[in-house]
Amino acid sequence: MKKTIILSLLLLVGGLLPAMADNVTVNGTSRSYNVIVPKNLGENRPLLIFCHGYNQDANWMQNSEFKNEKVSMEAVCDTAKFVCVFPNGIDKSWDTSGDRDINFIKAIIEKMVTQHKIDRNRVYLGGFSMGGMLTYHAMNRISDLIAAFCPVSGYPMGGATAGSNVRPIPILHIHGTSDDVCAFSGAQPALNVWIRHNGCPTTAKVKSNYNGFNGAKMHTWGPGNDGVEVKLLELPNKGHWICKETQVYTGKEIWNFCKNFSLNKTSPNVSITSPKTGARYVSFAPAGQTAFPDFTITATADDSNGTIEKVEFYDGTTLLATCTAKPYQATLTDAKVGTHTLKAVATDNDGEKSTASVEVTLQAPTSLSLSSAFTEGGALPAGWTTYDSDERRTGYSNGYSQGCRVLQFTGSPRGFNYGLYIRNKNGNAHQGWAKYGLSDGGTTLSLAPGHYTLKYKICNWNMANYGAVEVSMEKRADNASIASQTYMPDINIGNVASNSFGNPDQQSLEFDITEQGDYVIAIYSAASGWSDCIIGQLSLAADSYSPTAIKTIDDFQPETGPVYDLQGRKVSVLRKGIYIQNGRKVLMK
Repeated sequence: MKKTIILSLLLLVGGLLPAMADNVTVNGTSRSYNVIVPKNLGENRPLLIFCHGYNQDANWMQNSEFKNEKVSMEAVCDTAKFVCVFPNGIDKSWDTSGDRDINFIKAIIEKMVTQHKIDRNRVYLGGFSMGGMLTYHAMNRISDLIAAFCPVSGYPMGGATAGSNVRPIPILHIHGTSDDVCAFSGAQPALNVWIRHNGCPTTAKVKSNYNGFNGAKMHTWGPGNDGVEVKLLELPNKGHWICKETQVYTGKEIWNFCKNFSLNKTSPNVSITSPKTGARYVSFAPAGQTAFPDFTITATADDSNGTIEKVEFYDGTTLLATCTAKPYQATLTDAKVGTHTLKAVATDNDGEKSTASVEVTLQAPTSLSLSSAFTEGGALPAGWTTYDSDERRTGYSNGYSQGCRVLQFTGSPRGFNYGLYIRNKNGNAHQGWAKYGLSDGGTTLSLAPGHYTLKYKICNWNMANYGAVEVSMEKRADNASIASQTYMPDINIGNVASNSFGNPDQQSLEFDITEQGDYVIAIYSAASGWSDCIIGQLSLAADSYSPTAIKTIDDFQPETGPVYDLQGRKVSVLRKGIYIQNGRKVLMK
């Protein structure tokens, strides 16, 4: 008691009001919280709500010295003049999947509006550990009430999700690399979901030794749609606690991020609607002949307190077009291999600007390892689309604990570390599959005429009697198969990721492409209920390209027929449209 009185006196002497305990009734239950209100607050000031971790409470979060876990917001909110609320969870825990604590947060906002006339457009939410998990949950539930989110050392343990109806939201995530409760490795997958949802560039700008803190890194993805940013503050060798170093003080970092965002910003809104960020175009073609399509960049722009004067489109720093009226669009032509940052800059009648950007990657490989992207358990990699006769999933997405997804294997020995699991729930033909190259997967696979080899290693997951797998190359436009083969696995992992299993034999599907176009790699599980398979290795290589000048030979010829010299290439004609080149059958156009 004496310690509390002394602390309160010290706060008052220093010009700060101590946190006061209060409560609010939510769905018939009295809920408690601590609130810090600076002197001379004034009206229309911001509100920050910060939630404690599991088995903690508001007092702990605010005052505990254990491992520096207190967020120490008093001095920050007194200087910046905003209200700070520390809520108490029921039984020192939070509802991270339902509405119980979402309604609590909403009730706090309403009470702060009534009592302190806070600005509804500048309400911010953060939390430590399980409070960070609640913060991620709130992103999907009340993004219309919260201007920015700041989770610390916490993320959804089952994987993050982003609702399609959620606006682009600013996020600052703070995490120590030595966290032994919520591993640092889980922060990036959670943020990836929101980076893509927000339309942010998928490559971060990294500021090393942030604020002079040796080893600290600030990763920034942005600007995305409506000018939002996603940030990750990486703290070297820090564990599961809040950082209060001289160079990096968590409370200050949270406020310095949040103060940049408001729900009623006066700058214009701008979003790039096509292409989507992270889009890839993979083109197999002879050296020097790779031709990427012209990319049409489209954007939407509006201004809540004025009009849009112009929208400028850029490829990096190169101006592509300036639009002064709808539709806002530009075309990128003769694009080169590499990653392109496409930007739309909207300017309103007051001269204020907002920027949206996306990344498009253009690749021109001679071989491509598709399974190299299988590195995150519970995720679906970019470029892939799956269907199990019930649910369709598209990459990149994560947070899956059931259904089609990447599985991580831990048994020893094991044939591979990760594999893409697919299943067929209803048992009808071609009702369980994984496809690479569909438009909703975010990747276009373009193949020039030539001979190709698709190599794969596949086994079953939970089929003791095994189930056949069909591997197929299909045209993207009409799903027509141009080549396929059926493979019967001889390894079944046994439905447990920690089981040991051998290395499947590598299989190969060779096929010919006769016309330039967009194609899809398709893997189908068997036509039986709950059939499945695991794709452990998958790669595509161009063995040779067909001479583009060779046209169809009208006359039928026997296999021992004459040899033709077409553009210096000697070919033995087998029959109409088929010839032998370098000892290999090739279809002619």
